[in-house]
Amino acid sequence: MNRSADKALHFGVFEVMGPQVGGTYSWAHPRSESANYLNTDYWISIAQTLERAGFDFLFFAGGYGYPIVDGDLSEVAVRHGINFSGLDPDYLIPVLAQHTDTLGFVVTQSTGLDHPVQLARRFSTLDHLTGGRIGWNIVTGASQNAVAEVFGHERMVPHDTRYEMAAEYVELAARYWETAWDDDALVVDRASGVFARRDGIHRIVYDGKHYRSRGYYGAPPSPQRTPVLFQAGTSPTGRAFAAEHAECVFVQATTPARTAAAVTDIRRLAAEAGRDADSITTMAGLTVFLAETEQRAVELAAEFDAMQTDEIVASLYAGNTGIDLLALDPDRTLHQVLDAGGPVGQMGTSNIERFLDDDAPTVREILDQLRGLGTRGFRIVGDPIQIADAIERLAAETDLDGFLIEPVFEPVDLEDFGRLVMPILRERGRLRDGEAGCSLRARITEQPGHDRLGDAHPALPALVSMPV
Repeated sequence: MNRSADKALHFGVFEVMGPQVGGTYSWAHPRSESANYLNTDYWISIAQTLERAGFDFLFFAGGYGYPIVDGDLSEVAVRHGINFSGLDPDYLIPVLAQHTDTLGFVVTQSTGLDHPVQLARRFSTLDHLTGGRIGWNIVTGASQNAVAEVFGHERMVPHDTRYEMAAEYVELAARYWETAWDDDALVVDRASGVFARRDGIHRIVYDGKHYRSRGYYGAPPSPQRTPVLFQAGTSPTGRAFAAEHAECVFVQATTPARTAAAVTDIRRLAAEAGRDADSITTMAGLTVFLAETEQRAVELAAEFDAMQTDEIVASLYAGNTGIDLLALDPDRTLHQVLDAGGPVGQMGTSNIERFLDDDAPTVREILDQLRGLGTRGFRIVGDPIQIADAIERLAAETDLDGFLIEPVFEPVDLEDFGRLVMPILRERGRLRDGEAGCSLRARITEQPGHDRLGDAHPALPALVSMPV
């Protein structure tokens, strides 16, 4: 992939099938219509807007967790819809695919809640129904304390064990996708009455530490076979997992310098794992306050900021990390949690470790820093030219390959970005538009016809070496 300063950039949109994104409060603003998330037409309109503008994909986060404060569901989370209330986007994607031709779709699925064969068939189905435009955002869980309760687990699975399980999970799912059917096994010949060749269908035998499987996979190969593999873990273990498995990595956006260091580290780890470091697409979140004039953009940002509170920040942070900031001494750092033997290291690791360095901020400073940020990434404010310039500057400073736009007042801000900023980036040669019939993998890798995972992926040598 071209790493030059004027490379084409990739753009996705971060969504949840809920009232708002980013763990911040915005649905009640007069500009926002996101409370309409239960309406199918709302999502169809957004998908078509993104396709017209030239976005690569629509990304859906999701999960079964929610913010817990003092051992129970956060009152603030319910009152303001902060990472609480949502539906399963899996069932929405086939509808959106029927109303689009080039837009890709990425959906989040955890590796710890069902068996890999269940997930494999789900994604084979989605890849067929979208014509090869599906991606899997691999997560090992979110709000793990809430998820453990909902699913009746006695305790949270330790952080590093979750990644150990995830490695097996992805490997086994890839075996179903890549080796269960030969390329020519599906025949469907009316004259002979042959549906498939029996000698082209292979028994899967897998005996791992965490997962086992013995049998046949009934889903015929889809256009991509394996969905495009996305991953967002930025803890040390998460980075190592991403470097070995992911094709597209979402890097935590804190400062340009730290993000650049994370991008460099992921590529170093990928090279150590035997991969082409430049084959990994790196992206970060981006919140944009955009208007025809800089003054109006600044006003919109101020209106959003005025809606945020310490309680909202604390509710979101507790859901992500298990730590209630409002219960801590505001004048001390997060080291007080470590000193008290708190839950550091099992949930939201990257969102804890970022506040434990030599210049660790106080809890009061963390609350101030996260207000209006939530789980959002970089933030830029300005008119169309200023926004386009800022995007190019961030790409140059971080070596990122693209950005995941995080809506604030949707869908109008997505419409404005597509109408006002994307044409500028296209004119500057920073966009490469998709074509009907092009797979998501071909679009992300910028390699026409590159639909399959490829022999260079680390999962495949393991697949070949294991008996079938």
